[in-house]
Amino acid sequence: MGKQSFITGMLILLGAGLLNRILGFVPRIMLPRLIGAEGVGLYQLGWPFLSVILTIVIGGIPLAVSKLVAQSEAENNELRTKAILKTSLTLSVTLAFIFTGICLIASSWITSHLLTDNRVYYTFISMSPIIIIVSVSSVLRGFFQGKQDMIPSATSQIVETIVRIIMVLICAYVLLPYGIEFAAAGAMLGVLAGEIAGVFVLVMHYRQTKKKQLPQERSKFGASFKISRTPILSSLLRITIPVTGSRLVGASSYLFESILIAQSLAAAGIATAIATAQYGALQGMVIPILLLPSALTGALSTSLIPSLSEAAARKDYETVRMRMNQSMRLALLAGAPFAVILFVLADPLCSLLYNHSEVGSMLAMMAPVALLIYIQGPLQAALQALDRPGVALINTLIGAVVKLVLIYLLVSRPEIGIRGAIIASNINIVLVTLLHLRSVKRWLHYSLHHIDFLKVLLAMFVSGTCCFMIMRIEWSEQLTVRFFASCAVAVFVYIGMIIGLRLIHPTDLNRILKLGRKIVKV
Repeated sequence: MGKQSFITGMLILLGAGLLNRILGFVPRIMLPRLIGAEGVGLYQLGWPFLSVILTIVIGGIPLAVSKLVAQSEAENNELRTKAILKTSLTLSVTLAFIFTGICLIASSWITSHLLTDNRVYYTFISMSPIIIIVSVSSVLRGFFQGKQDMIPSATSQIVETIVRIIMVLICAYVLLPYGIEFAAAGAMLGVLAGEIAGVFVLVMHYRQTKKKQLPQERSKFGASFKISRTPILSSLLRITIPVTGSRLVGASSYLFESILIAQSLAAAGIATAIATAQYGALQGMVIPILLLPSALTGALSTSLIPSLSEAAARKDYETVRMRMNQSMRLALLAGAPFAVILFVLADPLCSLLYNHSEVGSMLAMMAPVALLIYIQGPLQAALQALDRPGVALINTLIGAVVKLVLIYLLVSRPEIGIRGAIIASNINIVLVTLLHLRSVKRWLHYSLHHIDFLKVLLAMFVSGTCCFMIMRIEWSEQLTVRFFASCAVAVFVYIGMIIGLRLIHPTDLNRILKLGRKIVKV
């Protein structure tokens, strides 16, 4: 399949993203039952450091590739597109090998001094090769997304998820008899296996694309025609550096957050093993549930960048604003029912998923700001697509500083503990979203439709009330039956409300279903 429209491409990525999120919950559910919250904590502790390294290595490169390829495709210059891919792969893979070597050499010091629990050493060693694999897969995904062909990204994500699910559970189970730290390392080896499978699928797609394009290139330009890579490298770095800086702020904040939380919990008198378990519950159980609908915002953001870049290159700002309206409305409408269910049914949800109902209080504290998380992605994507990555960097930096200061002040207090990290995260989400919204309004002259937002809040309130009543009235002794009935009622009431409030028309649903059938055929 070739280039797709914005909506079709977004729906392809959305379908793959939702499937991946749903499938991804299999290990999320099984892993805590297999290795416990403490094992999940060890598994999660290495991710912040890996996130920083991956941000440095690939950071804004996929986005830059996507944007430059989209511009090159608008000019119908396939040779330049190919040169962009080669240059970006050379840059990212070189950086990947350098930082992988650094991680392996310094692994002992990093795990004993930075990650606060030296039992994470084996997990850290297991995750280091992921840097090289992700450096290749990210560039290839950016290449295909720039061509507005979302099929390769979608299929590779699905294959990666399936392989990861199987291998995470198998490797963790096989290594569990040797200790929790080895089981956590086994889970990370399963992640590595999934990444390898995903990049293999992308390479196969690229080989098919290369076979189709090679005759066209030769006939148009001649076999000896070459494009200088120096201007391409310059363009890549011009886009990549500020975007990487913006993402590095978030990744560094994530790393410092994990260190600060562990040290602050220790200062509050909580033992290392318990602190690791609490951190594992927050990062390995609560956050994944909260981010489940971000499959939508991720699909929106990925499709939005090349679409906005192409429209902006034509100076078609009416299309830019139309795309923003589409993405923001979809993020609001699709994210709202998830936020309701996560808030109202937090305790039974965590009990059914993880067999840890006490984690529900953490989820209920974060659920009210979930809607802002879901609209944050399209806002940041718009700033990046409109050549304003520096603005996104400043906004993210402000939020990160506020969050880290609040963690330091709150988590170390024994009466607050881990809840201080949740409070700090909520304030960060609200602050960064409002700053992004202000920036988009300034540069694009776009503003969120307040009437639509209030209508969504009304639909959330009504559906949430119905959900609460169905769950709390003991019409069935089976918790599972009441839980799923409550979810179903909440969703149906919400859909009825948004149709009744004219936030979406029945013909819109028919259009989405028609597009969905086309995607399934592909």
